[in-house]
Amino acid sequence: MASGDPMSLDSLILEFDRALRTLAAPSRTSRPVPGVELPDCELDAAERRQVVGLMRVNHCGEICAQALYQGQALTSRQSAVREALRKAADEETEHLAWTERRLTELGGRTSLLNPLWYLGSLSIGVAAGLLGDKWNLGFLAETERQVEAHLDGHLAILPAADGRSRAIVDQMRRDEIGHAEMAVQFGAAELPPPVRLGMRTTARVMTALSYHL
Repeated sequence: MASGDPMSLDSLILEFDRALRTLAAPSRTSRPVPGVELPDCELDAAERRQVVGLMRVNHCGEICAQALYQGQALTSRQSAVREALRKAADEETEHLAWTERRLTELGGRTSLLNPLWYLGSLSIGVAAGLLGDKWNLGFLAETERQVEAHLDGHLAILPAADGRSRAIVDQMRRDEIGHAEMAVQFGAAELPPPVRLGMRTTARVMTALSYHL
């Protein structure tokens, strides 16, 4: 296979390297961290636990997004779709960096279950890509819509005084909306209701576990 083939040996090595960096290395961002210019706020113990839990969930979600996009790009048929997926993955890497930084500021940690979520999401992404690009993109669009709703929920319960966390979540939300719109522009299919329900159920389980672990 040619090196340009998403399933070539060179490409697989690059994707393996991406997986290791996602799980084991500090993430980088080319954009400024949203809210970095804002003064940090005083949180009581209960508020701090809540914000740490929410940011850990968001970091875990970005780990899943990296794996999902990686799997989808590996099995996508069209080079334009693969490039769009990789561009979205780059933005998700920035989200990883932002949430990692905020967790560090708050004295929190990332989820112990991240390797498990990564492998599961990678498998789902590969399977979605094998179904064909319209379903691949449909899965992406629905994922991002559900993430948008999830982040809306976080904005509703984050402490009003925590401008730094709120700025990060708000920018993540804007980026996810853009990813969903991109998928629709490339011809995303609408997923059947049972599939959308299954995705929401899986996300709720992941969220509940990652909040604490």
